[in-house]
Amino acid sequence: MPQLQNLNNNSFRITFPGKPLAVRSALAQMMEQLTALDLSDHDRGNIELVLAEAMNNIVEHAYIDTPDGMVELQITPTYNGLVCHLRDEGVPMPEGKAPNGSSAPLDCETEELPEGGFGWFLIRDLAHELNYTRISGKNLLSFRISVGAT
Repeated sequence: MPQLQNLNNNSFRITFPGKPLAVRSALAQMMEQLTALDLSDHDRGNIELVLAEAMNNIVEHAYIDTPDGMVELQITPTYNGLVCHLRDEGVPMPEGKAPNGSSAPLDCETEELPEGGFGWFLIRDLAHELNYTRISGKNLLSFRISVGAT
């Protein structure tokens, strides 16, 4: 099960298995911790969407062949949003970089609409200062989510 830690610099860290149900539980626990920040419903929705997309991508892609991998998420509130760091030991991202996240074409018949492919578009649209690196066999994804903006 996910293990949540409150760090001394107002940060929260949660470590959890790279499995779909663990992502769900970790996301719920992290969102509960963020209630102390008195965020708007809009901000909470954006945070939850970005984190869910990023964490599920790790489970679905980085840990596709490693069912016992662990994921670490750390969130630090700052003056201009929440700085998020995700770490895993799964396979690296293709070409050593995060996907561009282009929007899928929607000017087609309903039955021809793509089923997926929107995750990285949403992450890149809602997050800022996105950075991906791989160091010593670990994937490190960091980004900032703005809060309190009108």
